[in-house]
Amino acid sequence: MAAQNPLNLFDRRAVRRFRERAARNWGAADFLVAEIAERLADRLDDVTRKFPLALDLGARGGVLARILNGRGGIERLIEMDLAFAFRPSVVGEAEMLPFAPASVDLILSVLDLHHVNDLPGALLQLRQALKPEGLLLASLFAGETLSELRRVWMEAELTEQGGAGLHVSPFADARDLAGLLQRAGFAEPIVDSDTIEVSYDSAFTLMRDLRAMGESHAATERGRGFTRRATMMRVAEIFAAAAGPDGRVAVRFDIATLTAWAPSKSR
Repeated sequence: MAAQNPLNLFDRRAVRRFRERAARNWGAADFLVAEIAERLADRLDDVTRKFPLALDLGARGGVLARILNGRGGIERLIEMDLAFAFRPSVVGEAEMLPFAPASVDLILSVLDLHHVNDLPGALLQLRQALKPEGLLLASLFAGETLSELRRVWMEAELTEQGGAGLHVSPFADARDLAGLLQRAGFAEPIVDSDTIEVSYDSAFTLMRDLRAMGESHAATERGRGFTRRATMMRVAEIFAAAAGPDGRVAVRFDIATLTAWAPSKSR
């Protein structure tokens, strides 16, 4: 079998399709996006400067804009998303950023960059779009996110089918992200890691929430056929076996937050 192209890890058409589908009933499971947006806004409160023009990359339904509501010294916020159904100001994505060089003062992003194929290239475009001394503040899934679901799928398929496929997207290691920011030409890059645990009563409830968030599995090499009923029942059984006394399973979401500045003109 030919090696997978590292720049084609995710099916971007599927990512867009999943986001469009989520937009039709947005709010059904936006709690994680809202929590991370709130944390990102809190970080911005610590920055004592004005940002005449800011970009919300991956705005979805305007969650971050509602939380900011004039905070953070932002005078104008442009909402951009790859899904038309969210009705953003600009339809676009990080790998094909539709902004002129040195045109924005601040780029914010909540849970958008983890499905980018060429992350180094996307970070370079973001840095180029920033004015000198402009700020990038972005949070994305990383590390061991959904490791419980990954393990359950692997065990279930090995038991029922004799082999396991890919059912949970791979996520970047937070330790590598600072290096990628430096490679893209950012100054003073900082990457912080945090973990949010959300408890679920079943694997099906978890997968329903991921679908509602637009976070269904979008790897290029994901399985395209129907999953066997026996395998699905085994997934449910293995997941339930990991439940605590309350009958719920704690599911891990590792969040990497990137803070970096575009260099000043003097550099």
